[in-house]
Amino acid sequence: MKKEIYLAGGCFWGTEKYLENIPGVLSTEVGYANGNTENPTYKEVCYNNTGHAETVKVEYDDAVIGLPYILQLYYDVINPVSVNRQGGDVGSQYRTGIYFTDGRDEAVIRDSINELQKKYKEKIAIEEKPLDNYYKAEEYHQKYLDKNPGGYCHIGADKFEKARKAVDISRKYGKKSLDELKNSLTETQFEVTQNSATEPPFRNEYYNEFKEGIYVDITTGEPLFLSTDKFESGCGWPSFSKPIDQALIANVADRSHGLQRTEVRSRNGDAHLGHVFEDGPEDRGGLRYCINSASLKFIPREKMEQEGYGDYLKLL
Repeated sequence: MKKEIYLAGGCFWGTEKYLENIPGVLSTEVGYANGNTENPTYKEVCYNNTGHAETVKVEYDDAVIGLPYILQLYYDVINPVSVNRQGGDVGSQYRTGIYFTDGRDEAVIRDSINELQKKYKEKIAIEEKPLDNYYKAEEYHQKYLDKNPGGYCHIGADKFEKARKAVDISRKYGKKSLDELKNSLTETQFEVTQNSATEPPFRNEYYNEFKEGIYVDITTGEPLFLSTDKFESGCGWPSFSKPIDQALIANVADRSHGLQRTEVRSRNGDAHLGHVFEDGPEDRGGLRYCINSASLKFIPREKMEQEGYGDYLKLL
């Protein structure tokens, strides 16, 4: 589904170039937003106190990239606590702002700003408002850096490269519906991942698998564990010293069966994986992620490239 958001982040030449590079962004346009005058010119915006902010209209495919992730990337190229200044550009037209046309986006933006605020002592200066009084900028400003590759830009080249490689994991490995899972999983896989069942020890697919490769969430395909972090624990289930990234895992208190344990779930797929214990090898950090084989799919090293996991080969 095509959606739109309007982002002000300093000089709109660089901001547009940065945003248009992001996979899932369908189109960009620069303009003037949330000011007091109609059809302002660039000169008027700069010198006549029109109240407009240099803004980029972003149209994006919500199935590929979501608004929360777009905002994360936007924060990466602004100073969110700076008032009316970004880089060397000073003035109210260079203020930061997120302007929306869909009322349902307001709560998403507010939650995102609240999370961002936790990283700063100073108050976040990003304006959050419904879009008002937006006008497309003059044609020579559109795709300015495409027309003038050596033109002024306040955003570093490394950020453009990061934008080109950006992937919204929540969309690529998004949670599937129960009906989809029932049709794609075995009965055991469904019971384990959706109802927190436990498969029998020593009678599961990967407890004694030690080939090189990657283990992914059976419900979404999201990478979770590497073979290099797998070890023989003797428990009868696959054991790992750590996930690929802690952000991929959600730890949940589990008091079932009269025990106090820490359940491990995949964060995006919300699938039950197993439990984590503090009896792992000390030289590997001391943790043991005891994971059900039924929660995982193993991709051997020689198939990782063709199945879309080539970027992870360097980690093996």
